[in-house]
Amino acid sequence: MSKEQKKENFYTQDVASVLSALKSSKKGLTTQEAQQRLAEYGRNELDEGEKRTLLAKFIDQFKDLMIIILLVAAVLSVITSGGEGVTDAIIILAVVILNAAFGVYQEGQAEAAIAALKSMSSPSARVRRDGHVKEVDAKELVPGDIVMLEAGDVVPADMRLLEANSLKIEEAALTGESVPVDKDLGAEIPGDASIGDRLNMAYQNSNVTYGRGMGLVTNTGMYTEVGHIAGMLANTDETDTPLKQNLNQLSKVLTYVVVVIALITFIVGVFLRGQEVLTGLMTAVALAVAAIPEGLPAIVTVVLSLGTQTLAKRHSIVRKLPAVETLGSTEIIASDKTGTLTMNQMTVEKMYYNGQLYDANDDIEQNNMALRVMNFANDTKVDQKGKLIGDPTETALVQYGFDHNFDVREELKTEPRVAELPFDSDRKLMSTVHKLGDSTFLVAVKGAPDQLLKRVTQIEENGAVRAITEADKDTILAANKSLAKQALRVLMMAYKYEDTIPELDSETIENNLIFAGLVGMIDPERPEAAEAVRVAKEAGIRPIMITGDHQDTAEAIAKRLGIIEADDSEDHVFTGAELNELSDEDFQKVFKQYSVYARVSPEHKVRIVKAWQNEGKVVAMTGDGVNDAPSLKTADIGIGMGITGTEVSKGASDMVLADDNFATIIVAVEEGRKVFSNIQKSIQYLLSANMAEVFTIFFATLFGWDVLEPVHLLWINLVTDTLPAIALGVEPAEPGVMQHKPRGRQSSFFSGGVMGAIIYQGILQTLLVLGVYGWAIINPEHAGNQAIHEDALTMAYATLGLIQLVHAFNVKSVYQSIFKVGLFKNKLFNWSIPAAFILLMSTIAIPGFNSFFHVARLSLTQWGVVVIGSLMMVLIVELVKAAQRAAGQDKKAI
Repeated sequence: MSKEQKKENFYTQDVASVLSALKSSKKGLTTQEAQQRLAEYGRNELDEGEKRTLLAKFIDQFKDLMIIILLVAAVLSVITSGGEGVTDAIIILAVVILNAAFGVYQEGQAEAAIAALKSMSSPSARVRRDGHVKEVDAKELVPGDIVMLEAGDVVPADMRLLEANSLKIEEAALTGESVPVDKDLGAEIPGDASIGDRLNMAYQNSNVTYGRGMGLVTNTGMYTEVGHIAGMLANTDETDTPLKQNLNQLSKVLTYVVVVIALITFIVGVFLRGQEVLTGLMTAVALAVAAIPEGLPAIVTVVLSLGTQTLAKRHSIVRKLPAVETLGSTEIIASDKTGTLTMNQMTVEKMYYNGQLYDANDDIEQNNMALRVMNFANDTKVDQKGKLIGDPTETALVQYGFDHNFDVREELKTEPRVAELPFDSDRKLMSTVHKLGDSTFLVAVKGAPDQLLKRVTQIEENGAVRAITEADKDTILAANKSLAKQALRVLMMAYKYEDTIPELDSETIENNLIFAGLVGMIDPERPEAAEAVRVAKEAGIRPIMITGDHQDTAEAIAKRLGIIEADDSEDHVFTGAELNELSDEDFQKVFKQYSVYARVSPEHKVRIVKAWQNEGKVVAMTGDGVNDAPSLKTADIGIGMGITGTEVSKGASDMVLADDNFATIIVAVEEGRKVFSNIQKSIQYLLSANMAEVFTIFFATLFGWDVLEPVHLLWINLVTDTLPAIALGVEPAEPGVMQHKPRGRQSSFFSGGVMGAIIYQGILQTLLVLGVYGWAIINPEHAGNQAIHEDALTMAYATLGLIQLVHAFNVKSVYQSIFKVGLFKNKLFNWSIPAAFILLMSTIAIPGFNSFFHVARLSLTQWGVVVIGSLMMVLIVELVKAAQRAAGQDKKAI
């Protein structure tokens, strides 16, 4: 077993203390020391965790109560029916195996998260061993190693930086911050600093975008920040989806009902009516099979699968089927900022020059010195396809130039760069020197306003240059403050002319400058995000922003999107540092007042999600970074980003957005609500129909009637429990679906008036079937008890089958008239009903079939009674719905 590594706050210690703690020096380790430590600490890789066999995963899928009931019913139907129940048993078994296979596939997909983390590891590292720099496998790194870093490298382990020359590291996958971090070894860092604020550290799997540096490895493998996240992933239990909870609840209810009714039927038949024990058992089992909607698991799977296809066309890739329905019950959407609510692309928004503030869309002169300096003092490259490559801040400046017909590439052909002073995190400035056509030289300088303004002695206004005054500086600082309050990242531009190339040191080249202007940049909100937030709020969903970015930036974007009202003076922003100071119990008391969380860590994100779940809310969480993976897995539905997302975040997600767009989530929520509503319709249809079958047999047994035989129930179930129920699962969304509040976790398939509808509609079908049977007995068309019995049984069988088909139209809406929701909008429904009708009636009309099913040919009068009895189902339900609407029950159900 490897030795435990130190988890100290190395970022709060000076270099000498860190080197001493890790028993190392700037010369690095010897090969012998490295080998010894490798044996002590283990390889620099992530644990795979315990893997279950494919067989174990497959067996687990059969532990669901509904599946067990179906299997038992299938076996009993074969045993007691003398082989007549084989078809039904085969169908049940096929459904169960299909669902189990799909469950195994889903589990295998979920296990890809930690595998993706492993694949992200850097393949090699340049390390100082035996006093020389050599390249080694990153897996061989140990605490105490000295590693060299330069632009383009992936940081191979967690390390305390010893040197940082203009070093910038992009840590978005860990922190969510959209801009690379300028590393600063001189900064004083508090012990509670978040990862993004630890300016003297570099973390595994982050990317070096600029400059070079040297670092001391402090932690490897599972002890790195990425390893910590992998551990959280392995130990995070996935939350049961509302769909699974509802199906479990339904299974329990059906179990109790089926057992009780089957037992009563058996007792009445054997002990009160004198049936043989086997006959009574056959009837009871047939009743049990009739009561269980064996097609339900398959129907749910089909409806969800069709939902995934619809979502795929709308840029949402669903990885786990239940996620489709979970979306519909979502009450909280906890969204990452960068790339989801924003464009993930720094963009110029404001310009300040000539003493005025301008919008980025305003025209600007080609010879404007602010425009020229921001493009000249810039290291952005343009590839052959015209894509800008470089630091996001610098590419934003060049893009602004392109948008205003200023092509820096053409300008540099006539005014080439001849010297430069690169950006430095101490100076916070960058300067370039350009040769002009008149043999003079332009010095272009851009950088932090607080640093650059100290070096300015003149100011340009409308083409005229004059000495800068204190009033001018106050005006510039006020403009800078105004832009900063809008959470814009502000840079200042200045310049001067020289007769010769100046000496390349800061004191010479970056002094006595002329102020040119200010530029304000931000990663702007997506154009459609604000409307999506509005729709979410209208739908009763609360949007929350959780980001690793700075508090001011997060608050500004939240107000621009409407997550926080623009004129709201209340404090709705909570930081990771503040969260660290609260226990889970204390946080649970106050978390509802906050809509924005800034500078948070992976643990914070999980705590926020769990806080809402503890309130019984259904939470959707979006994310794209490694740091988002634990919270994505914890949430009821994790939503990964398809474009900017890491494979780790995608692997931990239930759904992936192909366009990284928050608005797509709202589209998916609408589809999820439709899917739940349609599953509800299928359940209402199946259970009301099955209740009619159960009650018909039950009451017939009490009255001493032989209304239906087991083969009739099995065939009706086979025909009506498949095509119409599946067709109801793809009904169009009812109007106003996004004006309703979310169902929430406490709702069920029986909510919204469905339970009442199932009961009265099941009883109504029973009364109509028994009524038709009674009419046939009272008004016989043939003499003889056997002929009368066959006619009555056939009419009851035909009525029960036909009444269920016409009842499918009733179920299109719980309260609305079928003439309002549309009889023929659903193409699948339009042909499924005739197909089911043909299958049902063929057992009566086709010679040979009727003898197999023990039914007789009916006269026109008898068919007329059957049809009228069936259509009464629609008429009576329409009258009940009208009365319910008049009483306002449809409004109460929303």
